[in-house]
Amino acid sequence: MPTVLLTAPYMIPFRERFQPVFDYYGLEVLVPAVEERMEAADLLAYAGQFDGTICGDDRYTPEVIQACLPRLKVISKWGTGIDSIDKAFANANGVLVGNTPNAFTIPVADTILGYMLAFARRQPWMDAAMKRGEWQKIAGHSLGECTLGVVGVGNIGKAALRRAQAFGMTLLGTDIIDIDPAFVAEVGVEMTSLENLLAGADFVALTCDLNPTSRHIVNAETLAQMKPGAVVINAARGPLVDEPALIAALQSSHLGGAALDVFEYEPLPKDSPLLTMDNVMLAPHNANSSPRAWEAVHWNSIRNLLQGLDIPHPDLDTWVNQK
Repeated sequence: MPTVLLTAPYMIPFRERFQPVFDYYGLEVLVPAVEERMEAADLLAYAGQFDGTICGDDRYTPEVIQACLPRLKVISKWGTGIDSIDKAFANANGVLVGNTPNAFTIPVADTILGYMLAFARRQPWMDAAMKRGEWQKIAGHSLGECTLGVVGVGNIGKAALRRAQAFGMTLLGTDIIDIDPAFVAEVGVEMTSLENLLAGADFVALTCDLNPTSRHIVNAETLAQMKPGAVVINAARGPLVDEPALIAALQSSHLGGAALDVFEYEPLPKDSPLLTMDNVMLAPHNANSSPRAWEAVHWNSIRNLLQGLDIPHPDLDTWVNQK
């Protein structure tokens, strides 16, 4: 009987619901205690005990994958990003890596729009002042008076730009690959260099993948290039931002604020200065929140798992339709 290591934090709470599916396909399920992700040391404790996994942002390094061989056959990532998995090493050793591309485009783009509205219209700050007993009018802006700069014009970046276009924002974009001219014309985005984008944007939204070219793309140097008073929005991957440099820019008031759904270390350490800053909005890596999106990812993660274990599953859609 194949054994599955279930460590995806969004799926673990629904384990009992999916247990009949696992039983039907003859799978034994191991469920460790997981707060946010399994680090390499956590996974090494289970090496050799499982044939496949449905995981979150677990650290499947070459060392971990090697230790799990030859039993490990598939790493089914719950979600889209696989930057925590060494896919090349896995594939070279016969381990399938599956994910769900474009899974959370809509909720993440909505999150970015929500953060911009909050900072522009100042609702959280007026609400807090009212609840302190203050009748204080706080100046805000219309989004149509602002410029959005999107770093990484992939699926989420495009969706964010389309939403911003509806509010009449000036749009800037940058990417390391060429963007379809039809999309550029559709939304009226000016594709430019990162330096020009940072100098002109009131909101800088990070929507790029985490890779060697994007790690710490927001750092002391690029923060200094940003327009004074700009707001950084990161709902992509925590290591896109050098957090100490960001904290310094916020403390100096060079930046107007930051909206962060993701962090270099998760959960965010309780001693992080970000937790005490009035010009920062924080969320617990939850921009993907959408029951419809989660449902699709649950089932696709199971489908990828079965494929990697070479278990025929032509009847899986019957289970999906019974949900």
